[in-house]
Amino acid sequence: MLLCATAIINYGQVKKSNDQKRQERRERINQLIKKEEEGALIYYKQSAFGFKLNTDGWSGFYEHGKYKTISTTNIWWVEGGERKSPKEEKQSVTSFDGTFITIGNPFVYGKENNFYYLKAGFGQQRLIGGKGNKNGVAVSAVYGAGIAGGYLKPYYITVSELINGSHDIKYTDGSEAYYLDPTIIQGSPGFTKRMFEGEWTPGVLARAALRFDYGKYNEILSAVETGINAEYYGKKMPIMALNPAKHFFFNAYVAIEFGKRK
Repeated sequence: MLLCATAIINYGQVKKSNDQKRQERRERINQLIKKEEEGALIYYKQSAFGFKLNTDGWSGFYEHGKYKTISTTNIWWVEGGERKSPKEEKQSVTSFDGTFITIGNPFVYGKENNFYYLKAGFGQQRLIGGKGNKNGVAVSAVYGAGIAGGYLKPYYITVSELINGSHDIKYTDGSEAYYLDPTIIQGSPGFTKRMFEGEWTPGVLARAALRFDYGKYNEILSAVETGINAEYYGKKMPIMALNPAKHFFFNAYVAIEFGKRK
């Protein structure tokens, strides 16, 4: 009889504990729903693709985020693009031999290397201001750091000489006189010329930005982001022959992002 009573008491306690857990779970869900109705971004994870227009080039990226708190999301991202010098200016050459007009491929005078890069980073997205309603805009701060790899591909130009005729050259210590002589340059053979002849250099990066999410529903990520990037590479990265090479690069950017949340 005593064992039966004890079992009944234990069963009642377990049932009460389970009921309390269910009640607490319902309360948490109700709080999340209320927060979402008030404009908070409630989700488990998010993913997004985007395109950046940088002050020194362009890039595309993928970002993945995992919900941490109502105001904080841990994120990681990968990004790839091309960096250009503000001194770059495309030129074209037109020649006439008495019968035909020949237009050469456009080229950048004084360009020494194409600078491509891959980056990977980890950071956080922190909510500053909620949407206020379903059709509002959520404002978040985005920041992080990571690693980068810079790839310098030699930039080739086509020159015409009396002795050697028309041929392609790249900038080296012995070609400056030809490389910077606009009277013999006919154009450029294109960026695919010896695409894998370049060299990788490791670096580090930091990023800070503001993100404006205007998606109509929390399940959809539609945002515009504006921010700054800073990168430092292990060796100097020359882009233009007439400009000094440098380790450190700093730029500002505007990005458009699209993705989804679960």
